[in-house]
Amino acid sequence: MPSSSYIAQQFINGLNLGSVYALVAIGLTIVYGILRLINFAHGDLMMWGAYLALFLLANSFLPLGVAVLLPMLIIGGVGVLMERVAYRPLRGAPEVAMLITSLAVSAVIQNSTIMTLTAQPRSFHLPEGVNQLHQVGAISFATLDVLSVSLAVALMVGLTLFVRYTRLGIAMRASAENLRAAHLMGINIDQVIATAFAIGSALAAVAGFLWAAKFGTVEPFMGFLPGLKAFVAAVIGGIGVIPGAVLGGYLLGFAEIFFVGFLPPEFAGYRDAFVFGLLLVILLIRPNGILGVSTDERA
Repeated sequence: MPSSSYIAQQFINGLNLGSVYALVAIGLTIVYGILRLINFAHGDLMMWGAYLALFLLANSFLPLGVAVLLPMLIIGGVGVLMERVAYRPLRGAPEVAMLITSLAVSAVIQNSTIMTLTAQPRSFHLPEGVNQLHQVGAISFATLDVLSVSLAVALMVGLTLFVRYTRLGIAMRASAENLRAAHLMGINIDQVIATAFAIGSALAAVAGFLWAAKFGTVEPFMGFLPGLKAFVAAVIGGIGVIPGAVLGGYLLGFAEIFFVGFLPPEFAGYRDAFVFGLLLVILLIRPNGILGVSTDERA
């Protein structure tokens, strides 16, 4: 029987991993909620955010906050540009056309990164003190763990307030309910969609920083698997629903950590199979996800 301190340690690990999944899943679900587009290039924006943070931290005179905020702004702008160049011309086309385009955009981002920065993984070093360990009883955690969870929660709360109380946020909610009706009501659809891409891309940049900080390396394909798992998290929670993305992200983070932490070591290699198996189970029970609603209910 695992000790209470071991369970608490795994809980902290699950909280950290779930925070990253939730941030990426929110970006996916915001865009899907409005455009019904699964943006498979989203994980690559996470990768670019990690590279930008790496280059900024290489200049030791810059504070850690700049290495988080500046990639958010830059990658948010990249997301808007991506929407304008790759997706807006296809608006109104069959959904499969935009899906294939998102795969093409992902391939372009990955290969351009390899051509310019090589495929060689790079070490991701944080400022001194960020990885300092703290001990509370038998439980140990790093300063980075506190910063990661606090930053993720603060961003989620800020996004919730933005979507619920601002004019543009309300317009985003209306567009997610019915894009055509929102357009007929005078809502600037282009602005709403660009904002959705900007917010989602900025959150992906933060997730990239947290992922690189946690694992200590950056490489061109680092965003693929987290992006795919975040998509699973969004579907589990109910894709198109922001609270569902948060719930799915944390559920998946805890489930993955507990799977590795509480089963014999020989099962650790099956963690990815477990993630996708969990998706199948949830969809068999709740086809629209835990908090999701059917298309009929939306209408």
